[in-house]
Amino acid sequence: MRYTVSYTLVRASANVRSEKQAGASLIVVLLILIVVSILGVGGAQIASMAERGARNDRDLQIAWQASEAALLDAEFDIHGPGVSKRSAVFTNSKNITAFVPGCTGTGNSKGLCALAVTGKPAWLAVDFTDASKVAEFGAFTDRPFAAGTTGPQPALKPRYIMEPIRDPGNRDLSDLSYIYRVTAMGFGPREDIQAVTQIVFRN
Repeated sequence: MRYTVSYTLVRASANVRSEKQAGASLIVVLLILIVVSILGVGGAQIASMAERGARNDRDLQIAWQASEAALLDAEFDIHGPGVSKRSAVFTNSKNITAFVPGCTGTGNSKGLCALAVTGKPAWLAVDFTDASKVAEFGAFTDRPFAAGTTGPQPALKPRYIMEPIRDPGNRDLSDLSYIYRVTAMGFGPREDIQAVTQIVFRN
């Protein structure tokens, strides 16, 4: 009789221990599931950030290449090859009458800005998104440029302005000649992605 009672107690103790272990394994599995979920979400965020970074880099490259194209168009505007609609403006490096204060010129003076004597230079003050103050790509050279909202291309045509600055190579103050500072802006697939490049050009 004593033997039977002790045997029953041992079996009851084993059942209690087994139920406790089953509860612990559920908690461990849930913790592992939470850790794996956190790692998965973190991996997805890292992949998303990498994709956004690559897209931003591509968009900035598009804007930079567009601004470089505008500098080249400005060079063609000044001296060709080919005939620019306003090539006569640049034949005499001592005549800067076509350059207008505030970049408010029209016709052959469009995008030609007089050098500011005080305050900000024109390339810092002008709004490049205002097409009335700048020369768009091809406006005077008739060269085509693909732009728009279709595919990864610039949203707007690149544009540029020119300012005459005194030629530092000419030391004769009684007979001034000028060189041209050209500032161009290119756009990425969105208008708010912009790149600015600048050259000083002697005709």
